[in-house]
Amino acid sequence: MRILVTGGAGFIGSHLIDRLMEAGHEVICLDNFYTGDRRNILKWLNHPYFELIRHDITEPIRLEVQQIYHLACPASPVHYQYNPVKTIKTNVMGTLNMLGLAKRVKARFLLASTSEVYGDPEVHPQPEEYRGSVNPIGIRSCYDEGKRVAETLAFDYHRQNDVDIRVARIFNTYGPRMLENDGRVVSNFVVQALCGQPLTIYGEGAQTRSFCYVSDLVEGLMRLMNGDFIGPVNLGNPDEYTILQLAQAVQQMVNPDVPLKFEPLPQDDPRRRKPDITRAQTHLGWQPTVLLQDGLQRTIDDFRARLGDARAAQPVL
Repeated sequence: MRILVTGGAGFIGSHLIDRLMEAGHEVICLDNFYTGDRRNILKWLNHPYFELIRHDITEPIRLEVQQIYHLACPASPVHYQYNPVKTIKTNVMGTLNMLGLAKRVKARFLLASTSEVYGDPEVHPQPEEYRGSVNPIGIRSCYDEGKRVAETLAFDYHRQNDVDIRVARIFNTYGPRMLENDGRVVSNFVVQALCGQPLTIYGEGAQTRSFCYVSDLVEGLMRLMNGDFIGPVNLGNPDEYTILQLAQAVQQMVNPDVPLKFEPLPQDDPRRRKPDITRAQTHLGWQPTVLLQDGLQRTIDDFRARLGDARAAQPVL
């Protein structure tokens, strides 16, 4: 098939492209390189079945494809809060443009939504039926509300124009190729530990998250795209850890001597986050298989290699 991946040079997008290329598909990668990185897709650049287009999805584009994986959007607070207007335009205008494309060429469309649509949840764990508790005027709402609108658009295009949609709600994902300055908790801890800096914990570290390794997530996305279930469907790892537990795990694996540093909690930081994955198990036959310890080790090894390369490239003064 000819498959379009928006945000294909990003962390999750590039892992998805690896799987699609290995399966023999023709892949078009669309990215404006706001948070994507050409290194992530370097090995495919001269492949006859791969095409890279530098494009911002807030502008329309005409392509002939059979499937669209719509992943384009900065996904970490550091990046989506840097330019919040751009973030919400990407979620709204970008999703409109991609749904319009799907409608024109009759492509199946998968929206990468997020667990952030649940906000700071009052229901735990979070099932897809839960409608969320989101602050519409908070510093995270450009992303949270942007993704909620993207889901609205997807279902409206489905009902009104018969567009074949799939909606995935992605929970915390980690693994190789995360940005060094990503601002998400796994990359923060790993980079700080490798650089010998204190690990920054917000609040007392009692807030919980569920961490899904990227290969598990990609498997879930592909099953959703190629199955009959529309969604929305939670894709995440239901194993729940406190931020303090994660910090201590990274500390032990990288550098037991680095201290922990506690800072005030940011605005609207969710206290608990854990997916109910009953739908994914039932409709997709999917559940995560990579243990946190194994996934963290692979992530640490990748960051260690990249940070080592970066240091080696520094000129000696």
